[in-house]
Amino acid sequence: MQGFLLFCSTLAILTTFGIVLSVLFEAMRFFQMIPVTEFIFGTEWSPQIALRADQQASSGSFGAIPLFTGTLMISFIAMCIAAPVGLMSAIYLAEYASPRVRGIVKPILEILAGIPTVVYGFFAALVAAPFIRDVAHAIGFTSASSESALAAGAVMGIMIIPFVSSLSDDVISAVPQSLRDGSLGLGATPSETVRQVVIPAALPGIVGGLLLAVSRAIGETMIVVMAAGLSSNLTANPLESVTTVTVQIVTLLVGDQEFDSPKTLAAFALGLTLFVVTLALNFVALRIVKKYREQYD
Repeated sequence: MQGFLLFCSTLAILTTFGIVLSVLFEAMRFFQMIPVTEFIFGTEWSPQIALRADQQASSGSFGAIPLFTGTLMISFIAMCIAAPVGLMSAIYLAEYASPRVRGIVKPILEILAGIPTVVYGFFAALVAAPFIRDVAHAIGFTSASSESALAAGAVMGIMIIPFVSSLSDDVISAVPQSLRDGSLGLGATPSETVRQVVIPAALPGIVGGLLLAVSRAIGETMIVVMAAGLSSNLTANPLESVTTVTVQIVTLLVGDQEFDSPKTLAAFALGLTLFVVTLALNFVALRIVKKYREQYD
């Protein structure tokens, strides 16, 4: 049994290693054709491919800054919704709700986690995006697009709420009851106990969960495709159409592609960059949890 468990662990590690090497190899081929500085610091993303086989394989601009700007904007909007709502929901369920209410509300809240992302995409495209556009036009923002970063980020935030709530609820519930009893025994109110005792004790886990939720938001694709569009605009206006790294990866690899042109290989460069960013966020989350976690008897 030990040998079988060791084999399973080794297989998972080797699979991860193989994925990284495959993406890294193709990304290195891309950077042999396109300078790294142009990819990282370029402000225009418009890869094009020639239609005839006797022409140059591909041309265009491969500046990834518009893609990362759109990714960060949508992720920021999503976390502005998911973080407070999810955290407040976790505090209520862990500290204030009765067992009966908790048994009803928590499963209903976690139903959101089981809804496919394509359903969220339909909701964003058919309900949220037109509503945001109409409201923006009514208050004078006539440049608001029918596909916007605000619509995609808002619906993505709703999708991430159960993720944040579940992680925060587990962390808050893990705080020893003796800390609460000691605080109440010293004359603190329940709200003061939550603010000054429970939340500080659970803060490392909460921060780690929020960083993991950011990684989840960065990797989302379907909602962005259906609600934010495919336009690689370099803008800070959330009412305009933008795109993200994951959406462009899907766009570049749709259909029959030849893996010898910069346009196709750009997907691997984007994937490698996204992998590094997500890995860094996960590493930071684990370091925060490990460094600041307090052990209680």
